[in-house]
Amino acid sequence: MANVPMDPAIVAACRGFAADIADDVQHFIDRHTTVGVERTVARAYGVVGADAEGTPLANKLVDRLHEKGLTGRGVAYFLGRGLVLGAASVQEAAEAIAYGGELDDDGSVTPAAARHALESATAEAIARIDRARVDREAFKARHQVGATPLKYVIVATGNIYDDALQAKAARFAGADIIAVIRATAQSLLDYVPEGPTTEGYGGTFATQANFKIIRDACDEASRETGQYCAQTNYSSGLCMSEIAWMAAVERLDMLLNDAMYGILFRDINMQRTFVDQYFSRRIIARSGITINTGEDNYLTTADAVEKAHTVLASQFVNEAFALRAGLKEEQMGLGHAFEINPWLEDSFLLEISQAQLVRQIFDRHPIKWMPPTKFKTGDIFHSHVHDAMFNLVGVATNQSIELLGMFSEAIHTPLLMDRYLSLKSARYVFGTARHLGDEIQWKPDGIVETRAREVLASAHQQLAEVKRDTIWDAIGRGAFGDVKRTRTGGKGYKGVAERHPEYVNPILDVLEKP
Repeated sequence: MANVPMDPAIVAACRGFAADIADDVQHFIDRHTTVGVERTVARAYGVVGADAEGTPLANKLVDRLHEKGLTGRGVAYFLGRGLVLGAASVQEAAEAIAYGGELDDDGSVTPAAARHALESATAEAIARIDRARVDREAFKARHQVGATPLKYVIVATGNIYDDALQAKAARFAGADIIAVIRATAQSLLDYVPEGPTTEGYGGTFATQANFKIIRDACDEASRETGQYCAQTNYSSGLCMSEIAWMAAVERLDMLLNDAMYGILFRDINMQRTFVDQYFSRRIIARSGITINTGEDNYLTTADAVEKAHTVLASQFVNEAFALRAGLKEEQMGLGHAFEINPWLEDSFLLEISQAQLVRQIFDRHPIKWMPPTKFKTGDIFHSHVHDAMFNLVGVATNQSIELLGMFSEAIHTPLLMDRYLSLKSARYVFGTARHLGDEIQWKPDGIVETRAREVLASAHQQLAEVKRDTIWDAIGRGAFGDVKRTRTGGKGYKGVAERHPEYVNPILDVLEKP
């Protein structure tokens, strides 16, 4: 498609502001840890299991350290210390600490000694991520990958075994990516349930066992159809980094992972979110997983015409955070959405302008394009047309990942037939308009070009203001999504701890190496 106007100097300035914004937060991240980060480290070292009440051992372990004010030393220090003092395994050391073992640090075990005791466990933890990545890419190489835009659909029954059947059915109907939407409010749970789950309201719990069940189903569908079926889930909320670890070792392809989504839309403390996000993205970077960011959500709470620039500004910020966590541009599925009021005259031109602008600015990124939801009603026929217009913009502007709209969006959780009809419609639009973008030239200074200039200019102005105020204060005044949060408010704040001068986290040390 013909390019829309994009002043390289303004784009560079936006990236500069975003870099400064991210650097300010990174200084905080580098001085802090959280109970979520430490639980992830414990899991990476092989700490598994739960007590009779279902509380994971990783939680019992880290909660005991946190109650004693020792989180800032790092759970790895205490696990390594346990090995030095005679524990036969990391699991044994974890159980001893979790269930009442001695925690007083008399200085007899140095941080260096604890690190040394964990050397083989650290190497195995990293190797586990690497093996999963190699296995996933080798399997993917043996199957055909769909043409972009990749067709992404959701399954959400609450029962993981039913989800697996629906995932396979979706692949047979033409889906390229399967997402199992999480049970309502799982992001607010400060633990990850153990094992497979068969009950969940509004979705299915994200657990390591559930990840494996869907991975097996997707692989089976890939073999049966000859086309690769990618898997995604949600690395967000209070267990963001734990879920990233589980996804990495179970060979997921994508994770919803955003710098600010949990802060704005789940009222999770921003300090907790930024620290957890960094560690989760370090794991994701190593694993080769593609993130999907959540800027589309801003337009569900703010007007999509007036606040379109906040989406672009957030994309620059998400990119800056991701780069600092070691992700490559090819792993950053930045999000945007088709959420302008469909009854607004020329709304289609405004939508296509922003889609093309985003595609140009982030030309190496697998952009994730989200469907209309805000103005969906019970009129399924109009919804189907609305989704078709969304699909047309997606193929014309060469979006990478397209979450397909469902005509029954405003009525119920989509049925198998609903999903089939959505895939059929997308297949039709993507095929019949495959090279439409190659044929289009925009009218100079017309609606599309003017809109692109306005959005970029407004994003530049907003980023300058966020840099001036810091992102902490900018979120406090509602700069993104018209939602206001405070630095010390929200869920999970008490789970943040300042790192001790001798903080021990050998896994993070490896993940941070160039």
